[in-house]
Amino acid sequence: MEDLKALAPLVRDLAQALRVRAWRMATAESCTGGLIAAACTTVAGSSDWFERGFVTYSNEAKTAMLGVPAALIESHGAVSEAVARAMVQGALQHAPVQLAVAVTGIAGPAGAVPGKPVGTVWLAWATAEAVWAERLQLPGERSAVRHAAVRAALQRLLQAARA
Repeated sequence: MEDLKALAPLVRDLAQALRVRAWRMATAESCTGGLIAAACTTVAGSSDWFERGFVTYSNEAKTAMLGVPAALIESHGAVSEAVARAMVQGALQHAPVQLAVAVTGIAGPAGAVPGKPVGTVWLAWATAEAVWAERLQLPGERSAVRHAAVRAALQRLLQAARA
């Protein structure tokens, strides 16, 4: 399992990019259970640019905390592009930030369904102007999937902050 401290150089780059733009960010996490927020706050000075993290592990939490419609989860499944996009948009709406990321996935060892094997992760990241989403198929056991999702999320945030 990749230690969160190993992500510090990436987080420092993200911090610098956010500071240059005077932006703050938020996370909306399901399968990563707050690990993106933890990686961000491992770096000293993160209060300058990290606003908050929503850990919405259950479908009910996605609806209550982020405003993801229950019908959307029912029709597409929690691990879907539609739900990841709704999660990130909910994070932008429920936090005073300019950048947000959302992650929902199947870290394993159980939870796979037809078309969504273990390691399926949907990332979405957004600014007020645009929303992006990407499906990842990550290898390995539970902790490897979760940490690869964290790294991918931080990389997408950095790209958006530098754009």
